[in-house]
Amino acid sequence: MSPSPLVDGTLVAEVKQLIQSARQRAVAAVNAELTLLYWQVGKRIADEVLGGERAEYGKQVIAGLAEQMTLDYGKSWSKRNLAQMVKFSEVFPDVQIVQTLSAQLSWSHCQMRWAQRILNTLFEEHRNDAYMLDNSWA
Repeated sequence: MSPSPLVDGTLVAEVKQLIQSARQRAVAAVNAELTLLYWQVGKRIADEVLGGERAEYGKQVIAGLAEQMTLDYGKSWSKRNLAQMVKFSEVFPDVQIVQTLSAQLSWSHCQMRWAQRILNTLFEEHRNDAYMLDNSWA
């Protein structure tokens, strides 16, 4: 379809920009809401079901929950994804941090951030262990 000669090119460009901006804001809002939802689901599973002590029971619950959620809502609710949501809630236990992150980053970005945080923690622990080991030989 060719552009109408009656419509000003500037008007078309401005309306296109308005549409693009609205789409970007909508995507950002959906990403923020999904990221917060994933954290809430992970927190709920961690707090109410796993309780930090019964790992085998927790795995069974996650498997059963994943099976039901996958049937109802699709493959995004797999065992693997539920486990990642739990880990996400453990790495970022403060909802305020999650809300700040989710407003600026997508779920995949948050996953990368918590992976970096875990790696940094592990690095620090191993560095401290190596330091203590070195000093114990002195």
